[in-house]
Amino acid sequence: MSETNTQPAPKPQNISSPQPQTLQPLYVLSWLLCALFYFYQYAIRSAPGIMQDELTQAWGNSHLGLMIASYYIVYALMALAVGVLLDRYGAHAVMPVFIAITGAGCLIFSQGSVAAGLGGYVIQGIGAICAFVGASYVAARYLPARTLALFVGLTQCLGMAGAAFGSKPTRILIDPHGSFHLPWQTVWMGFGVIGIVLAVAVWFVMPRDSGDSDHHHGYVSMANLIKPFKIIFSNPQSWFAGLIGGLLFVPTTIGALGWGALMLSQGEHTTMAFAASDVSMVPIGWVIGCPLLGWISDKIGRRKPVLIGGALVLLSAALCALFVPVGVLPRYSVALVMGIASGAAMLPFSSMKEVNPPEVKGTAAGVMNFLVFGTTGIMSPLVSALMGSGATTMAQFHRAFIPLVIGIVIAIGISFMLRETGWKTRQAK
Repeated sequence: MSETNTQPAPKPQNISSPQPQTLQPLYVLSWLLCALFYFYQYAIRSAPGIMQDELTQAWGNSHLGLMIASYYIVYALMALAVGVLLDRYGAHAVMPVFIAITGAGCLIFSQGSVAAGLGGYVIQGIGAICAFVGASYVAARYLPARTLALFVGLTQCLGMAGAAFGSKPTRILIDPHGSFHLPWQTVWMGFGVIGIVLAVAVWFVMPRDSGDSDHHHGYVSMANLIKPFKIIFSNPQSWFAGLIGGLLFVPTTIGALGWGALMLSQGEHTTMAFAASDVSMVPIGWVIGCPLLGWISDKIGRRKPVLIGGALVLLSAALCALFVPVGVLPRYSVALVMGIASGAAMLPFSSMKEVNPPEVKGTAAGVMNFLVFGTTGIMSPLVSALMGSGATTMAQFHRAFIPLVIGIVIAIGISFMLRETGWKTRQAK
């Protein structure tokens, strides 16, 4: 019998201190650096799409579809692993490593070959999952519980800002007719350097305490690794939170951003320029709605009223987008309202941590991401199949998007079964 099976696990040392009740500058800075990592990974995630012409010239075929598919497969699988690592070893040991991995993926991508591009992008996916999960973990671990939804929303807000940074400024840098005209390889090398510098900064700033798991100093065994997943997946509330978050995200990610421009240009016969401008209001709405709804939830001490209210507004906006012709309502208003209201999808991320024990908050964040991306993975091919080839009429778009609308209704129904976890409820106990 192996030694690890005969010797008891050593007692945990350096048990992490209780969660602070007030905002402390060092902890806020630690969260901010992790949120900047989320900003950074969104910027590099969106950059290949802006460079498609340059990548096609360099590789003959940009392989963008294969790159994106591989990225999200790795991203979803790593969501499960990174949460366990955070719970077991803490943010100081985990975050700098994953940031450095992301930066290394950028440096590999900058080498210019097809293999380097595909491999580097997948490596970025391995590191990038720690951005949102890590920032959420740090917010739940080091910031007051009353501010959790606000800081989770602010994290998502920075991610959306990173998506904008990864498009327009990147295009300006590589534009052959612009002032800079940098090679795309140089831009990726710059991304890589930024990642390494950020990893060093997080290593110096992040508090050096350990993870929240009772076994983070114990031996590594399959039982100890599976235990947090058993806790989370055996809790029906975890499934409720994951399904709600996923079903409230897909109307904007798959519907608006995925097919919205095509629906407006083909179904409503608008110009593609108008369609692109209209759907671009959705991420702007995210930037507003994610922190705003989180702040409201923290302010009133309740999750469910804000979640259900936001979902109802999202449902109304989705129905307007499908059935109210362009020009009846003010320009861009429907897309903007959809983006703001979909900020309600961030509240289940807070609930996921609050319905599970504190020692598995990192794993809970990873599982939440896995369930949200899993929902997206199921709904996306369904919408594509219903769309058919060459959808050109609003009737075809209605048929394809109805499952997304039904998903919002289901999310609202499940929200009534989700346990209220706001600070006012906990205080009443």
